[in-house]
Amino acid sequence: MRDSDPRIVLGLHRSRHERRLLTGALDVGVTAIDTSANYLGFRSHEVLARTAGDLLPKFTLSTKVGYFPGVGGVEHSLDPVRLHAAVEHAVRVLGREPDLVFLHNPEHSLSAEGTRSRDRLAEACATLSRAAEKGLCVAWGIATWDPTSLPPLIEPTMPKPSVLMVRAGLLVGSRTLDADEALTTAWGLDPASVRGMSPFGGSVKAPVWGRIDPRVFIRNGIGLSRTQAAFRVAYRLPEVSSMAVGTDEPAHLGELLGALVAEPDERVIGEYRRLLRDHTITQPA
Repeated sequence: MRDSDPRIVLGLHRSRHERRLLTGALDVGVTAIDTSANYLGFRSHEVLARTAGDLLPKFTLSTKVGYFPGVGGVEHSLDPVRLHAAVEHAVRVLGREPDLVFLHNPEHSLSAEGTRSRDRLAEACATLSRAAEKGLCVAWGIATWDPTSLPPLIEPTMPKPSVLMVRAGLLVGSRTLDADEALTTAWGLDPASVRGMSPFGGSVKAPVWGRIDPRVFIRNGIGLSRTQAAFRVAYRLPEVSSMAVGTDEPAHLGELLGALVAEPDERVIGEYRRLLRDHTITQPA
Protein backbone atom coordinates (compact mmCIF):
# COMPACT_ATOMS: atom_id res chain seq x y z
CA MET A 1 0.00 0.00 0.00
CA ARG A 2 1.16 3.55 -0.74
CA ASP A 3 0.08 6.58 1.30
CA SER A 4 -1.97 8.75 -1.05
CA ASP A 5 -2.51 11.39 1.63
CA PRO A 6 0.41 11.38 4.10
CA ARG A 7 -0.26 13.27 7.32
CA ILE A 8 1.76 15.37 9.71
CA VAL A 9 1.34 15.19 13.47
CA LEU A 10 2.76 18.00 15.60
CA GLY A 11 4.90 16.31 18.25
CA LEU A 12 5.36 18.18 21.52
CA HIS A 13 8.39 16.30 22.87
CA ARG A 14 10.72 19.31 22.93
CA SER A 15 8.08 21.97 22.35
CA ARG A 16 7.55 24.94 24.63
CA HIS A 17 3.79 24.22 24.41
CA GLU A 18 3.02 27.78 23.35
CA ARG A 19 -0.46 28.70 22.16
CA ARG A 20 0.95 30.37 19.05
CA LEU A 21 2.37 27.01 17.95
CA LEU A 22 -1.04 25.35 18.07
CA THR A 23 -2.81 28.21 16.32
CA GLY A 24 -0.04 28.28 13.73
CA ALA A 25 -0.41 24.54 13.17
CA LEU A 26 -4.12 24.97 12.56
CA ASP A 27 -3.42 27.85 10.18
CA VAL A 28 -1.26 25.63 7.93
CA GLY A 29 -3.62 22.67 8.15
CA VAL A 30 -1.97 20.46 10.77
CA THR A 31 -4.81 19.18 12.95
CA ALA A 32 -3.15 16.38 14.95
CA ILE A 33 -0.91 16.73 18.01
CA ASP A 34 1.03 14.15 19.98
CA THR A 35 2.28 14.48 23.54
CA SER A 36 3.02 12.27 26.55
CA ALA A 37 2.33 12.22 30.26
CA ASN A 38 6.03 12.76 30.98
CA TYR A 39 6.74 15.61 28.53
CA LEU A 40 7.59 19.05 29.89
CA GLY A 41 8.55 17.58 33.25
CA PHE A 42 5.23 15.72 33.58
CA ARG A 43 3.35 18.99 33.00
CA SER A 44 2.43 18.66 29.32
CA HIS A 45 -1.24 17.84 29.86
CA GLU A 46 -1.64 20.57 32.46
CA VAL A 47 0.02 23.25 30.32
CA LEU A 48 -1.93 22.25 27.22
CA ALA A 49 -5.22 22.50 29.09
CA ARG A 50 -4.29 25.85 30.64
CA THR A 51 -2.87 27.59 27.58
CA ALA A 52 -4.94 26.08 24.79
CA GLY A 53 -7.86 24.17 26.27
CA ASP A 54 -10.27 25.81 23.86
CA LEU A 55 -8.15 24.69 20.90
CA LEU A 56 -7.83 21.03 21.86
CA PRO A 57 -11.24 20.02 20.42
CA LYS A 58 -9.95 21.17 17.02
CA PHE A 59 -7.16 18.57 17.09
CA THR A 60 -6.88 14.84 16.97
CA LEU A 61 -4.96 14.28 20.21
CA SER A 62 -2.65 11.42 21.12
CA THR A 63 -0.69 10.95 24.32
CA LYS A 64 1.42 8.24 25.96
CA VAL A 65 1.64 6.50 29.32
CA GLY A 66 4.42 4.36 30.79
CA TYR A 67 6.79 6.82 32.47
CA PHE A 68 6.19 8.07 36.00
CA PRO A 69 7.90 10.38 38.49
CA GLY A 70 10.26 8.29 40.57
CA VAL A 71 12.72 8.62 43.38
CA GLY A 72 15.61 10.61 41.97
CA GLY A 73 14.07 11.01 38.52
CA VAL A 74 11.86 9.15 36.07
CA GLU A 75 10.90 5.49 36.17
CA HIS A 76 9.20 3.22 33.67
CA SER A 77 6.42 0.82 34.62
CA LEU A 78 3.99 -1.56 32.94
CA ASP A 79 2.00 -2.06 36.13
CA PRO A 80 -1.67 -2.23 35.03
CA VAL A 81 -2.94 -0.19 37.99
CA ARG A 82 -0.47 2.63 37.31
CA LEU A 83 -1.17 2.61 33.59
CA HIS A 84 -4.93 2.77 34.07
CA ALA A 85 -4.58 5.57 36.61
CA ALA A 86 -2.34 7.47 34.19
CA VAL A 87 -4.99 7.31 31.46
CA GLU A 88 -7.66 8.49 33.89
CA HIS A 89 -5.41 11.33 35.00
CA ALA A 90 -4.78 12.37 31.40
CA VAL A 91 -8.51 12.60 30.73
CA ARG A 92 -9.09 14.58 33.90
CA VAL A 93 -6.28 17.08 33.32
CA LEU A 94 -6.77 17.52 29.58
CA GLY A 95 -10.51 17.96 30.02
CA ARG A 96 -11.23 15.50 27.20
CA GLU A 97 -10.65 11.91 26.18
CA PRO A 98 -7.57 11.47 23.98
CA ASP A 99 -8.22 10.07 20.54
CA LEU A 100 -5.27 7.74 21.01
CA VAL A 101 -3.24 6.58 24.02
CA PHE A 102 0.09 4.89 23.37
CA LEU A 103 1.87 2.43 25.62
CA HIS A 104 5.17 4.30 25.79
CA ASN A 105 8.37 2.35 25.08
CA PRO A 106 7.28 -0.96 26.65
CA GLU A 107 10.72 -2.39 25.82
CA HIS A 108 12.16 -0.42 28.75
CA SER A 109 10.55 -2.91 31.13
CA LEU A 110 10.88 -6.05 29.01
CA SER A 111 13.45 -8.41 27.55
CA ALA A 112 13.23 -10.38 24.31
CA GLU A 113 12.93 -13.68 26.13
CA GLY A 114 10.82 -15.29 28.79
CA THR A 115 7.19 -15.96 29.55
CA ARG A 116 7.18 -13.21 32.15
CA SER A 117 7.97 -10.50 29.59
CA ARG A 118 5.29 -11.83 27.28
CA ASP A 119 2.74 -11.84 30.10
CA ARG A 120 3.66 -8.33 31.23
CA LEU A 121 3.25 -6.97 27.72
CA ALA A 122 -0.08 -8.76 27.32
CA GLU A 123 -1.32 -7.33 30.65
CA ALA A 124 -0.27 -3.80 29.70
CA CYS A 125 -1.98 -4.09 26.31
CA ALA A 126 -5.12 -5.43 27.96
CA THR A 127 -5.12 -2.48 30.35
CA LEU A 128 -5.13 0.06 27.52
CA SER A 129 -7.67 -1.99 25.59
CA ARG A 130 -10.02 -1.87 28.59
CA ALA A 131 -9.45 1.87 28.94
CA ALA A 132 -10.62 2.32 25.36
CA GLU A 133 -13.62 0.07 25.97
CA LYS A 134 -14.55 2.24 28.97
CA GLY A 135 -14.41 5.40 26.87
CA LEU A 136 -11.27 6.84 28.45
CA CYS A 137 -9.76 7.06 24.95
CA VAL A 138 -10.98 6.35 21.45
CA ALA A 139 -8.18 3.90 20.63
CA TRP A 140 -4.82 2.70 21.91
CA GLY A 141 -1.43 1.94 20.40
CA ILE A 142 2.21 1.11 20.98
CA ALA A 143 5.00 3.71 20.70
CA THR A 144 8.47 2.17 20.68
CA TRP A 145 11.89 3.75 20.30
CA ASP A 146 13.77 0.43 20.10
CA PRO A 147 11.44 -2.35 18.94
CA THR A 148 14.07 -5.08 18.57
CA SER A 149 12.98 -7.03 21.67
CA LEU A 150 9.25 -6.88 20.95
CA PRO A 151 8.40 -9.09 17.91
CA PRO A 152 9.22 -12.40 19.67
CA LEU A 153 6.84 -11.46 22.47
CA ILE A 154 3.74 -10.93 20.33
CA GLU A 155 1.07 -13.62 20.40
CA PRO A 156 -2.26 -13.82 18.54
CA THR A 157 -4.20 -13.82 21.81
CA MET A 158 -2.88 -10.38 22.83
CA PRO A 159 -5.12 -7.35 22.35
CA LYS A 160 -4.22 -5.69 19.05
CA PRO A 161 -3.20 -2.01 19.01
CA SER A 162 -4.84 0.31 16.50
CA VAL A 163 -1.62 2.25 15.81
CA LEU A 164 2.09 1.53 16.02
CA MET A 165 4.53 4.46 16.30
CA VAL A 166 8.20 3.90 15.47
CA ARG A 167 11.32 5.87 14.61
CA ALA A 168 11.58 6.69 10.92
CA GLY A 169 14.03 8.25 8.51
CA LEU A 170 17.51 8.06 7.06
CA LEU A 171 19.23 7.90 10.44
CA VAL A 172 17.42 4.74 11.56
CA GLY A 173 19.62 1.63 11.42
CA SER A 174 18.87 -1.53 9.52
CA ARG A 175 18.18 -3.67 12.61
CA THR A 176 15.61 -1.17 13.85
CA LEU A 177 13.94 -0.88 10.44
CA ASP A 178 13.72 -4.68 10.20
CA ALA A 179 12.32 -4.85 13.74
CA ASP A 180 9.74 -2.17 12.89
CA GLU A 181 8.53 -4.24 9.97
CA ALA A 182 8.59 -7.48 11.99
CA LEU A 183 6.52 -5.85 14.71
CA THR A 184 4.03 -4.48 12.18
CA THR A 185 3.65 -7.98 10.73
CA ALA A 186 3.40 -9.63 14.15
CA TRP A 187 0.52 -7.33 15.11
CA GLY A 188 -1.16 -7.86 11.73
CA LEU A 189 -1.11 -4.15 10.92
CA ASP A 190 -0.67 -2.44 7.57
CA PRO A 191 1.26 0.80 6.89
CA ALA A 192 -1.93 2.85 7.23
CA SER A 193 -1.82 1.99 10.94
CA VAL A 194 1.86 2.90 11.42
CA ARG A 195 3.08 6.36 12.43
CA GLY A 196 6.66 7.56 12.19
CA MET A 197 8.52 9.82 14.61
CA SER A 198 11.84 11.66 14.88
CA PRO A 199 12.38 11.86 11.09
CA PHE A 200 15.51 14.01 11.54
CA GLY A 201 17.06 11.97 14.34
CA GLY A 202 16.52 14.81 16.82
CA SER A 203 17.36 17.99 14.92
CA VAL A 204 17.41 19.39 11.40
CA LYS A 205 20.52 21.31 12.50
CA ALA A 206 22.58 18.16 13.16
CA PRO A 207 25.87 18.17 11.17
CA VAL A 208 24.86 15.06 9.23
CA TRP A 209 22.27 17.01 7.23
CA GLY A 210 25.02 19.22 5.87
CA ARG A 211 27.03 16.21 4.71
CA ILE A 212 24.36 14.26 2.83
CA ASP A 213 21.82 15.29 0.22
CA PRO A 214 18.53 13.40 0.73
CA ARG A 215 17.22 14.73 -2.57
CA VAL A 216 18.82 11.71 -4.28
CA PHE A 217 15.94 9.67 -2.79
CA ILE A 218 13.30 11.82 -4.47
CA ARG A 219 12.12 11.69 -8.07
CA ASN A 220 12.84 15.09 -9.58
CA GLY A 221 13.80 16.64 -6.25
CA ILE A 222 14.59 19.99 -7.83
CA GLY A 223 13.08 22.77 -5.76
CA LEU A 224 13.04 20.79 -2.51
CA SER A 225 15.32 21.66 0.37
CA ARG A 226 17.42 18.94 1.99
CA THR A 227 15.13 19.15 5.01
CA GLN A 228 12.04 18.60 2.89
CA ALA A 229 13.61 15.66 1.06
CA ALA A 230 14.76 13.99 4.30
CA PHE A 231 11.27 14.40 5.71
CA ARG A 232 9.52 12.97 2.66
CA VAL A 233 11.76 9.91 2.38
CA ALA A 234 11.20 9.16 6.08
CA TYR A 235 7.70 7.97 5.13
CA ARG A 236 9.41 5.02 3.41
CA LEU A 237 11.94 4.15 6.14
CA PRO A 238 9.93 2.20 7.27
CA GLU A 239 6.64 2.63 5.43
CA VAL A 240 4.29 4.80 7.51
CA SER A 241 1.17 6.83 6.77
CA SER A 242 1.78 9.76 9.12
CA MET A 243 4.74 11.41 10.81
CA ALA A 244 5.10 13.05 14.22
CA VAL A 245 7.56 15.93 14.00
CA GLY A 246 8.47 18.51 16.62
CA THR A 247 9.07 22.22 16.17
CA ASP A 248 8.49 25.54 17.89
CA GLU A 249 8.01 27.34 14.56
CA PRO A 250 4.75 26.93 12.60
CA ALA A 251 6.61 28.01 9.44
CA HIS A 252 8.62 24.78 9.69
CA LEU A 253 5.37 22.80 9.54
CA GLY A 254 4.41 24.69 6.41
CA GLU A 255 7.76 23.83 4.82
CA LEU A 256 7.28 20.14 5.62
CA LEU A 257 3.75 20.13 4.28
CA GLY A 258 5.18 21.37 1.01
CA ALA A 259 7.33 18.25 0.82
CA LEU A 260 4.40 15.83 0.81
CA VAL A 261 3.74 16.29 -2.90
CA ALA A 262 7.21 14.92 -3.70
CA GLU A 263 7.49 11.32 -4.91
CA PRO A 264 10.11 9.10 -3.27
CA ASP A 265 12.24 7.04 -5.63
CA GLU A 266 11.45 3.46 -4.61
CA ARG A 267 14.40 2.01 -6.55
CA VAL A 268 16.93 4.22 -4.77
CA ILE A 269 15.31 3.57 -1.40
CA GLY A 270 15.40 -0.18 -2.04
CA GLU A 271 19.09 -0.02 -2.89
CA TYR A 272 19.71 2.02 0.26
CA ARG A 273 18.00 -0.64 2.38
CA ARG A 274 20.15 -3.34 0.80
CA LEU A 275 23.30 -1.35 1.50
CA LEU A 276 22.21 -0.84 5.11
CA ARG A 277 21.66 -4.57 5.58
CA ASP A 278 24.98 -5.45 3.97
CA HIS A 279 26.78 -2.97 6.22
CA THR A 280 25.06 -4.39 9.30
CA ILE A 281 25.95 -7.98 8.37
CA THR A 282 29.63 -7.14 7.87
CA GLN A 283 30.01 -5.25 11.14
CA PRO A 284 31.46 -7.13 14.14
CA ALA A 285 29.05 -7.93 16.95
